[in-house]
Amino acid sequence: MEKRKEFYRFYTILTLVISFLPVFAFSQMDESNFSALKTVVIDAGHGGKDPGCHGVSAQEKHVCLSMALMLGDMIKKNYPDIKVVYTRDTDVFVELADRAKIANKNNADLFICIHANAASAQAYGTETYVLGLHRTESQQQVAERENSTIHLEDDGGAKYKDFDMSPDAIIARQIQLSIFLDQSISFASKLQKEFTTIGRYDRGVKQAGFLVLYKTTMPSVLIETGFLTNPTEEKFLNTPETQRQMANAMFTAFKKYKNELEGVEGETETVNNFINNVEAPKETTTDQKNVVYFKVQIETSEKKISLTDPKFKGYTVNQYQQDGLFKYTVGAYANDLDSANTLKNKLRENGFQHAFVVAFLNGERINLQKAVKLAEK
Repeated sequence: MEKRKEFYRFYTILTLVISFLPVFAFSQMDESNFSALKTVVIDAGHGGKDPGCHGVSAQEKHVCLSMALMLGDMIKKNYPDIKVVYTRDTDVFVELADRAKIANKNNADLFICIHANAASAQAYGTETYVLGLHRTESQQQVAERENSTIHLEDDGGAKYKDFDMSPDAIIARQIQLSIFLDQSISFASKLQKEFTTIGRYDRGVKQAGFLVLYKTTMPSVLIETGFLTNPTEEKFLNTPETQRQMANAMFTAFKKYKNELEGVEGETETVNNFINNVEAPKETTTDQKNVVYFKVQIETSEKKISLTDPKFKGYTVNQYQQDGLFKYTVGAYANDLDSANTLKNKLRENGFQHAFVVAFLNGERINLQKAVKLAEK
């Protein structure tokens, strides 16, 4: 148990340290020549003898290739200095390990893997994955289905027999690639947001153990563009006009992601922190004595809620108890009501419509008016 605690402490510290590296690296660059993205690899899922999932008539390998080529053309046309590499641009079979090798060999700055989904005839919507531990059985099934491609490889998947995809191995790999994780999540979030602008249902940004993402060494996402097992979605994904809508949404997300990396004014967006699936022991921070802290309360419950519950949408949440209820807050601003109000407004925009500011002094919640007077002193 003690070793596990030490592991998570190390994981937390390392993640925080590495998260500052991109900022430092960017600050050392000549802004006049700086382009955050020089090479993009686009991976159309399946292909050749591997059709992927299918509907009545549409096959995953075809709809994914069509959208991949459209996206690549848009990037080439709008950013001629960016090199676009396809893992396949025709209906051929490419092994999973080779897809990652293509990205790594080309020193890609971004890896975009495009797939279509399968489930019941009622399932619908888009979801985008980054590498991590699955939270639900359905997420595990998606990863297993996409990973099953290895059985069609010439050696029947023998090369992967010693491949460690255990939870500990995936966590270790996340630590190795933590410099890219925030960027992967940022791009994935933008993709999901753009899909909603064309009327698609947002199933969220998720994590799972995809082999193709495990082997890449750059920000990487896997997009599940919709369910071919749903007749309505099959028609949508199998029509050139709507395929172009999806590709255009991907391109818009790409453009916003690129601008964010490069600090282009007016295009940057704030992306919520994304909590890993491992619920590590949380460090308890003690507020300074006799200092007023303003926080934003977003949830009240008669029962205790996990701090990593999806309802918190990835925000770092703290819990306190009052009047026999469990209450949950985000943020902590010392003597700073304005910053708390700004956070409150952002939280309301992000779906927490009843968010409100609360104040604490020496670990106890106090009247807001009293807090304001104390903070002014």
